[in-house]
Amino acid sequence: MVGRSTVITGIGVVTPGGRGAPEFWKNITEGRTATRTISFFDPTPFRSQIAAECDFDPIREGLTPQEARRMDRAAQFAVVAAKEAVADSGIAIDESAFSRTGVVIGSAVGCTMGLEQEYVVVSNGGQRHLVDHAYAVPHLYGYLVPSSLAAEVAWTVGAEGPVSVVSTGCTSGIDAVSRAVELINEGSADVMIAGATDAPISPITVACFDAIRATTPRNDDPAHASRPFDASRNGFVLGEGSAVFVLEERSRAEARGAHIYAVISGTATRCNAFHMTGLRPDGRELGEAISAALDMAKSNPKDVDYVNAHGSGTRQNDRHETAAFKRSLGDHAYRVPISSIKSMVGHSLGAIGSIEIAACALALEYGVIPPTANLHEPDPECDLDYVPLTARESRLDTVLTVGSGFGGFQSAMVLTRPDARSAA
Repeated sequence: MVGRSTVITGIGVVTPGGRGAPEFWKNITEGRTATRTISFFDPTPFRSQIAAECDFDPIREGLTPQEARRMDRAAQFAVVAAKEAVADSGIAIDESAFSRTGVVIGSAVGCTMGLEQEYVVVSNGGQRHLVDHAYAVPHLYGYLVPSSLAAEVAWTVGAEGPVSVVSTGCTSGIDAVSRAVELINEGSADVMIAGATDAPISPITVACFDAIRATTPRNDDPAHASRPFDASRNGFVLGEGSAVFVLEERSRAEARGAHIYAVISGTATRCNAFHMTGLRPDGRELGEAISAALDMAKSNPKDVDYVNAHGSGTRQNDRHETAAFKRSLGDHAYRVPISSIKSMVGHSLGAIGSIEIAACALALEYGVIPPTANLHEPDPECDLDYVPLTARESRLDTVLTVGSGFGGFQSAMVLTRPDARSAA
């Protein structure tokens, strides 16, 4: 619908190293890393034995024992983050708003932990080929069907509008929020609870990334293992977490006097149609996604004040991404500050895109650019300003966040300060 735009009015996060959005923001602006040796299971058989784990107790976070028993860890994250976002927004979702409120949750691997744990039980530790379903929990179907993640959030907030799951690998967090923005801007909803969640730190996930050598084997120094854009980087650090937002149609939010963190002014996604895990070195598809998102936002490359990079810490991605920034931003790529918070909170697969959106919204709010931790020796091929080690204060009007995922997915989102431009 002409004249509609979407704003962020509530933020909720569950991340390694802290509880809630304020602690998350404090940690990443102070450059604190939250990576450690895996504690969920014995990691010694694996090549990569480290991860960024959340110190998360569902009961302490307000879930009942029944809810904690029913939900996979990824669903628990999403529900807790959604509750924080709704409380932060001050929004009242009552009978008059139920049918105009929807949910979109992104996830790359769904309820991995619950599924793996239940397989171990029903197969007697993998010894039985013909499993006995009678030993499974009654909630196993909910673990199998990814829609349960969105359903749990919808039940929690009382949303009766459009409810769905987006699963596009590591761009799921951006793509889920982008889909929610589309629903608001087209008039299908006035409020969306949107974000992403993943809890993938399990033996099967670690084994899969070990097999393709995507994760770092720097097990002797977990705190400094995630090194995006550094010459000594050798893979990413697996993480977990969730970020969920209250998104509202702008005039509605303004009418109720809501605090607006950011306007989501442009979104775009592309696919390289090239390789399941490979990336072309020229960064063309990601560059095209960035250009399309800027066009939608009616912004020029020189308007971008900060870029939140995908910055996974693999050589392939970091070089591909550097090329994409040069293609899409031109000479401005050499002037704009760019950083990767994966250096501190790890790579939580589908969830990280939404966690990075939270970082961008808070950067706009507070005028601070989070650093890239552990960046001591920049790769000469990554010759842009990747904000090493220390946060910077700067007024920000327009920020760009990007994601790159297995399958060839490339996504971008532009966020602007609410007072930086009139509503589109």
